[in-house]
Amino acid sequence: MLQDEGARAHPATAAPSPAPWAEPVATALLVLADGTILEGFGIGQTGTADGEVCFNTAMTGYQEILTDPSYAGQIVTFTFPHIGNTGTNDEDLESLDAAPASGVRGAVIASAVTNPSSWRSSSHLDAWLKARGIVGITGVDTRALTALIRDHGMPNAVIANAPDGSFDREALKARAAALAPMEGLDLVPPVTSRETSAWSQTTWGVKTGYGDRPAGQGLKVVAIDYGVKRNILRLLAQAGCDVTVVPATTSAAEIMAMKPDGVFLSNGPGDPAATGEYAVPVIRELLSEKVPTFGICLGHQLMGLALGGRTVKMAQGHHGANHPVKDKTTGKVEIVSMNHGFAVDPGSLPATAVETHVSLFDGSNCGLSLTDRPAFSVQHHPEASPGPRDSHYLFERFVALMRAGKPETLHAVAE
Repeated sequence: MLQDEGARAHPATAAPSPAPWAEPVATALLVLADGTILEGFGIGQTGTADGEVCFNTAMTGYQEILTDPSYAGQIVTFTFPHIGNTGTNDEDLESLDAAPASGVRGAVIASAVTNPSSWRSSSHLDAWLKARGIVGITGVDTRALTALIRDHGMPNAVIANAPDGSFDREALKARAAALAPMEGLDLVPPVTSRETSAWSQTTWGVKTGYGDRPAGQGLKVVAIDYGVKRNILRLLAQAGCDVTVVPATTSAAEIMAMKPDGVFLSNGPGDPAATGEYAVPVIRELLSEKVPTFGICLGHQLMGLALGGRTVKMAQGHHGANHPVKDKTTGKVEIVSMNHGFAVDPGSLPATAVETHVSLFDGSNCGLSLTDRPAFSVQHHPEASPGPRDSHYLFERFVALMRAGKPETLHAVAE
């Protein structure tokens, strides 16, 4: 387009070209509660978000991590530098609600996100994060941040993304310092189901995609949704279960009225002791009815609380897909996926609760079973398949327990 001579900028007033060695302007910040500020470049949703900063060591599965309801209230730091290089798609979501929901607050990434290279990709990570309202930052020294978390625990922080690079740093520091700790927070209400629903989708195949099993032909399982992941439900359906998903506040009477063959206690976010205020009485009643029960992650912690045990906050938590766990009932070591910041104190459990799994990283409890009732639970995520299928037997173990209908059969099945 031609420009009038008088409208042209005078050479003396034209904006100078940036020097080739000029530092780029930070368009995103991660401000820790102690006042530490990490600069980087914004990706995803603009604006601010806050939460507890954890790190995840998985090399793959970033989309599943970012849609896992168990990360509600947290900002996830990826230790693997290349995040986003396979793009995103509509199949690898873990939250039941496909629309943006309360979950992960932010994403911290080391390298700039490249254009996706995968036949399954349908969108760039940046656009996907925007659509889900997730604030992200790239260009961060994630190794240093991980070392800080390792040495000092998981800090609260505010993550901010402003394309113009304008931030009120002092206000962000004050906001980060004022955030409540994770202890005492019940984060289940925003991520649980709003109503009861049936689940029939089975696992994914390269040529077929996800399957679907006919209802009314399997064991009836009621899954209490504290923030359940889709692939857990798929593996239950794959194992031959007719799954009914119920909200976290569903009463024991309502569950028993469904005449379940078994009850599943799902994963979820927050402090288990806070969620236990309403979840534990329900679980205790179900256990007293001797309904076969299986728990994963938060479900494992809630079962421990229901037995009279206690949970403790971990310094850095377990978040990743490379954790070695020993199944003490078989002697085998599995490579498992972990995502938890609290753990069951095995010393607080009654004699009727037997420790079945233990972390080979730090010796923390990763599983239990009851000798007087048909129930067991694990801390890790067998559905996440990092092994890749090292822990899928747990779903078959649950099915065998329901079919047997006797509390003493759990150990026999494991052997």
